[in-house]
Amino acid sequence: MALETGETTETLGDIVRSKVSEFIRWGRRLLAAIEWHLEKRRSRRTLLELTDDELRDVGLTRAEATTEASKSWFWS
Repeated sequence: MALETGETTETLGDIVRSKVSEFIRWGRRLLAAIEWHLEKRRSRRTLLELTDDELRDVGLTRAEATTEASKSWFWS
């Protein structure tokens, strides 16, 4: 069985493979976005573990580090 679209002919298998590939790409993008947000969350929590001297080295105060760490892990 073949579906004709203009001059090209795609089999049902080609269509299914295309849709599966598209779904896999979408899933990978979703996982990458979640991983990026989780890494941002880990980084913010790490700020709380730094000493005042270490925070000063990166140009932050304790209050700024606390404010940053309290931000939402996903939306900001």
